[in-house]
Amino acid sequence: MFTGIDEVDWASLRHAYGSAEDVPDWLRALASADTAERATALDGMYAALHHQGCVYDSTLACVPFLLSLVAREEVPDRGGIVELLVGIGAESADGDPRAREAVCAGAEVFVRLTGDRDPAVRRAAAQALVHFLAAPTRVLDLLRQRLRAERDDGVLLALPEALALFVRRYPAHADAAVDLLAEVSAPPYAPGLRLAALGQLALAAPARLPDDLVPTAVRLLRERSAHRARVPEPRATDSLVGRIWRLRPSDEEGSRLLRTLHTALGDRVVDRTALLGGQLTGADPVDRCHGVWMAAALLRGWRGDHGGTVRLLGAQLAAEHDWLRDAAAAVLAELFVLAAPAADDLHTLVCARPDLWTHRVERDSRTLGGPLKALARSGDPRAVPALAHLLAGPAAPVDLGFALAHLGAAAAPLAPAVRHRLGRIPLDSPSAARLAAPLLAAVSAVGDEDAVPEMLRLLSGGPGGPGARDDAVASQVIGTLEVLGATARAVPALCALLGTRHAAAAAGALWSAQQDASAVLPVLLRELTQGDPAGRRLAAVQLGRLGPAARAALPALRRMARSRSVRERVPAVCALWRIDADPEPVLPVFREAWAEDPHSRRPIARCLTAMGPAAAPLRHLAEAELSAPRRHLAPVAGGGGQGIPEDEALLSACREALAGC
Repeated sequence: MFTGIDEVDWASLRHAYGSAEDVPDWLRALASADTAERATALDGMYAALHHQGCVYDSTLACVPFLLSLVAREEVPDRGGIVELLVGIGAESADGDPRAREAVCAGAEVFVRLTGDRDPAVRRAAAQALVHFLAAPTRVLDLLRQRLRAERDDGVLLALPEALALFVRRYPAHADAAVDLLAEVSAPPYAPGLRLAALGQLALAAPARLPDDLVPTAVRLLRERSAHRARVPEPRATDSLVGRIWRLRPSDEEGSRLLRTLHTALGDRVVDRTALLGGQLTGADPVDRCHGVWMAAALLRGWRGDHGGTVRLLGAQLAAEHDWLRDAAAAVLAELFVLAAPAADDLHTLVCARPDLWTHRVERDSRTLGGPLKALARSGDPRAVPALAHLLAGPAAPVDLGFALAHLGAAAAPLAPAVRHRLGRIPLDSPSAARLAAPLLAAVSAVGDEDAVPEMLRLLSGGPGGPGARDDAVASQVIGTLEVLGATARAVPALCALLGTRHAAAAAGALWSAQQDASAVLPVLLRELTQGDPAGRRLAAVQLGRLGPAARAALPALRRMARSRSVRERVPAVCALWRIDADPEPVLPVFREAWAEDPHSRRPIARCLTAMGPAAAPLRHLAEAELSAPRRHLAPVAGGGGQGIPEDEALLSACREALAGC
């Protein structure tokens, strides 16, 4: 199987990390009797020969040897090699046709592999067959035969995926493949196979789905889980892997089946919600855990009435399995105010398990635990006693202030403790900004003007310097002073910053304190015309706050409104309206920016609210946003973060805009 390998000038060939001299050793190691050696070689080939989907000259040189390896039954772990070949030939990131041609030249080997004695090989060969054998009728016959003869569940579940791939690759022959998928999705086939077929049918031919899709899918899931429960699980070893398995059992195959169905249903939020209801109320805790994570994906990406789903997430907090409870708490913590329907369950868990109030992330650092974080972020004042206890302790979680910020006035009793911690931040610490940000967020939310001395201390940078040594700290403090309306005590410090890179922000805070346009207008005009992009945008926002008193800025704002950057145009025209109240130059820019950048929609909606009836020509934008099912501002899959509250704030701004115009 390695005939001719030494005749290849590997040193002249390249892969992702340079010379391909190491490739022959990897190829030989794939046939090794040592499991670890084989795994290391396969990892190396994926990383070097198929790095980020790219194909190199050494990749092409490897293909004949890889085909020879998979054809030899005595070679172990050939399923992984077949998958590598599929990646090389079918998933080339640079679209190099030579890779596909090289694998197609040996496609007959995949015909034999569909009947191989190794299930992993048969499973991988089904996909390879569809990708590389250019005889669609023959391919479909082979898949049909495999469905009839196959007894391994893992291989059976891969066959519907191969059929759906066939539908996409051979549209002229799709009807027969869809008929086969529909057949497999019905009795007498096993529940798991039927679920797999339904998911692929939803992707390939949604019109062929049964009317009772969701009840059918839920019933099949529970039948499959009941069958799996009757099959003894392999005994866990005393190794680390075995202990982890006992703590968090997994059914990745079942998870894939339901993820596929959710993906195929897409914007059918009502159906997906009903499907989640079945997943989250089943007897199998593993199914419920998969449902928790799939609920997270739905809630992050799609709008709708999610109250019932959130209540079911809350019900998982009482589970006896730590991994299920922790998953539910983590997802609820992402939902912020949308977690309110689960607040009673969160409060019950917070009261019962003080040990879950914090979570250790480093040796000397803790963050809020999921249940308490979720309760506070939902805005429920019942989180205050636990947060007060932590705040009074010697090592309060670093992110505690961010949680307090979501409680608003309910967190007012904790303001003295927040001020105390703010006053203890070391001014010369590289962590000053990280420590200050959550505490300043709490000060802003509570409206604690008594914290001004502590903020001015941070702004001073200590006795040896005239200003904060950390620009991030200065920005945070100035922003908080603006929210509080500043005070007379802060005016000297803010005036001292009018000649620095913080000039626009300091001018805004100074306006909050004094409402004196003569003191801040020259500074803002300078920043608008001479500042960096961020400074120009902030100066435009602050000029808008001055209203008609900023008429001197109109020419510069009109120039900025013609910028190529939507991030500059929007604050410029918002300021134009607030200063001049003329809708003519404003509405066209808003219309274009709304379509160009979803992140511009919230500030536009706020400005439309301020415009009142003058915004009527654009009310259709807000109406369309409120009827759109997808969250434009949500993070990418798995991202979490602030996407949901930002999107909910956009919807709220759109409702306010419609009410005003």
